[in-house]
Amino acid sequence: MISKNTICLWYNGTALDAATFYAKTFPDSAVGTVLHAPDDFPSGKKGDVLTVEFTVLGIPCLGLNGGPAFKHSEAFSFQVATDDQAETDRLWNAIVGNGGQESACGWCKDKWGLSWQITPRILTTAIADPDRAAAKRAFDAMMEMRKIDIAAIEAAWRG
Repeated sequence: MISKNTICLWYNGTALDAATFYAKTFPDSAVGTVLHAPDDFPSGKKGDVLTVEFTVLGIPCLGLNGGPAFKHSEAFSFQVATDDQAETDRLWNAIVGNGGQESACGWCKDKWGLSWQITPRILTTAIADPDRAAAKRAFDAMMEMRKIDIAAIEAAWRG
């Protein structure tokens, strides 16, 4: 059964590959129904994978193999709250190490062009600190990073 509200992500023939990677990488993630095209369509042939239902961290998604017309952008990203450096490193390294690329401030892109924010919970806590000087120190430290280094965030936060 399809959820009433599902995130639809556009791929160029690689929706099943992406969904399979997400299911292996993130907890509470799985590949569901794979729909094959009943006939030729603008970006594929009869029998090609047309859509893939999947979940990422419990969020229902639909991968649509719509062709090369549209690309992912940073205007959409999954933000993943991590509990420690080991989880941060594992997710970051899985995405970047599988053909992805690093960006700034905890952002990276998977090989399909989808953006991910791998955000340790302690970072969110630190930049929300009512002590605005402490929050600024943590924020400034984050601005210099690619993958978030929790120890460096905590050191900056403490001053």
